[in-house]
Amino acid sequence: LDDMAHHVNSSIQQTAETAFHHNNNAGTAILATRVDKDLYDKVSAIPLKNGVITYHSVARIISMQASGLAERQRQNEFLWKGKKKRIVVACAGTTDLPVAEEAAVTLEATAGAGIEVERVYDVGVAGLHRIIRALPKLRHENVGCVICCAGMDGALPSVVAGLVSVPVIAVPTSVGYGAAFGGLSAMGTMLNSCAPGVGVVNIDNGFGAAALAFKCINNDDTHY
Repeated sequence: LDDMAHHVNSSIQQTAETAFHHNNNAGTAILATRVDKDLYDKVSAIPLKNGVITYHSVARIISMQASGLAERQRQNEFLWKGKKKRIVVACAGTTDLPVAEEAAVTLEATAGAGIEVERVYDVGVAGLHRIIRALPKLRHENVGCVICCAGMDGALPSVVAGLVSVPVIAVPTSVGYGAAFGGLSAMGTMLNSCAPGVGVVNIDNGFGAAALAFKCINNDDTHY
């Protein structure tokens, strides 16, 4: 994956050229993360030489179907038929959706790499019955990794890791009040998880969680 995060000091032209024009025939997914609607409107007004861009509003991502990618995806879909690995993206509450969707959309951009994405949303520990109902999806035989996004006390990854036998990637989100400290409280909980098999990425880093999950299940030494 090629990740390009927009910075405040970057011009609209630089954003478009860096993300898209320099990768007209790329064989990998092209993404621009943390893009608000205003920036997307300005970028989409700039003519592209090749490819089609799509805006994912909840994830705040622009994705591009590069010219050189479509044929490769068709070939790989045939090769992976019936053998796809699944990654579950779970989040505690609806306020965690932007981070969870950043992870899910990033993984979906690997179309043709043999990965399916399963979303399990609004399963926070405030209502444990919700995560129990999601167990069939979490424990499905095709699942190779689970991404858990949570703010507040950040307890969801520990609960999930105690219920599954695959790696759990914990993503602290900046959701919460006062002593949540912008996600630091959730991150501290996740780093101190007593459940084995939990890895933690930075606060709100859905893209990083997706990249790590992809590498966790890409065990055939295929490079993308």
